[in-house]
Amino acid sequence: MILGYMPILLAIIAIAVFSLQNIKQFEIINKDIVENDTVLFLATDKLVDNLLAQEAYGRRYMILGSPQILKLFQQRSHAFNSLVDQIRVLENHQNIPIEQLASLHHKLNELYTKNFESLNNSTADSVPRYDKQIQETLDEIFVLIQHIEKIGRKNQHQKIISAGSIGMKAFQITGLLAILGFILGFVAISLISRSISRSIQQLKSSAKLISEGHFDHYPDVDTKDEFRELASSFGDMAQRLAFLEVIHRDANPLTRLPGGTAIENVLKNRLATNKNISFCMLDLDNFKSFNDRYGYAQGNEIIKATAELIKSTVSRYNSDDNFVGHIGGDDFVAIVNRRHHRIICETIIKKFDRIVPDYYPVIDRKKGYIVGNTRQGLEVRFPIMTISIAVVNVDHQRPTNHLIIGEIAAELKKHAKSIPGSVFVVNRRGQKKQQPGFRPKVVGLGGK
Repeated sequence: MILGYMPILLAIIAIAVFSLQNIKQFEIINKDIVENDTVLFLATDKLVDNLLAQEAYGRRYMILGSPQILKLFQQRSHAFNSLVDQIRVLENHQNIPIEQLASLHHKLNELYTKNFESLNNSTADSVPRYDKQIQETLDEIFVLIQHIEKIGRKNQHQKIISAGSIGMKAFQITGLLAILGFILGFVAISLISRSISRSIQQLKSSAKLISEGHFDHYPDVDTKDEFRELASSFGDMAQRLAFLEVIHRDANPLTRLPGGTAIENVLKNRLATNKNISFCMLDLDNFKSFNDRYGYAQGNEIIKATAELIKSTVSRYNSDDNFVGHIGGDDFVAIVNRRHHRIICETIIKKFDRIVPDYYPVIDRKKGYIVGNTRQGLEVRFPIMTISIAVVNVDHQRPTNHLIIGEIAAELKKHAKSIPGSVFVVNRRGQKKQQPGFRPKVVGLGGK
């Protein structure tokens, strides 16, 4: 009796071993995609951001000669090098021309140094030559970054296809073992083969759909074995890829920050997971008058500098709750851990008030204002730009939704903008907006 069941037992063991091997291979592929390809995509986006910022600071330094701008230029250069080092440590990065990228960036820094020195030495004839070389080098770097991103996407596509191939192979071999078991024991092996075949077929179909870009697909594997775990891993990978796809499509073209759709989805997710967060809405005061006076190009520089300031400040507090988005124009959003909202707002205000005067000509900076016209044609004085921050503290013990938070933030922002200077105001969820005598609490002021 026991010997009669041995072939069936061996077939079951063989199927289980092979399935576990494929699960391990799937996990390795998924982990590789998340820890290497996804990191590479994010790094290339940041490389472009830092390079654009470095170029902007370099040109600004050539015009203004400000040591602070030179420092910002050097910071962006160091940030670029840090991202290059981050790519170097990725697994299977040998086919990525990272050393060529580092060499080109080093060459770019040397050209900028010569350009700065020629400016100090008043050798005006050499400046155009260096400018041309700088632009050519920048173009080479941008092309190389695009090439690196293409390599990453190709590698990711190949890994997803490999996952599908593993599923197909698993299906074929498991089917063969199932047929052999069916000959020896019809009832037992039919149950086993039916469950395994269905699971593998679903995973195979899921791998194919995900490889074709259907990131909203979730494998429907209704079992209680390792295949369900594998399906969950597939689903997690698809959700992560879908999230990155949404951010990429919805990103603001100027700042590369996530836009309105991503902001709404992240806020909904934080609320659904009962996180104690602070929803911060940031707006620049007197930005329109600055834009009208100095042009959209200067306005764009302010927007990019503000975005970088907010990102760098929020990133100092490493938390899964932290997120920065760009609604549009001069409106930004930061979702942070509630413990850190005060120090983050205070730091943003302090840094903003320190850097923004550098964007004004010296004569207007000394006056402390610029002259402009209202929509009615009246000539008025607009102070140096400041920043207003509306903070809504969310307590998971008081359920709410993203629409209510948005309304309260808009009301708080309106109040903050009525207060002179840089300021942040805070409202804790649970206070009633309709309550007579309601006033948001002003908890932070800038220097203006």
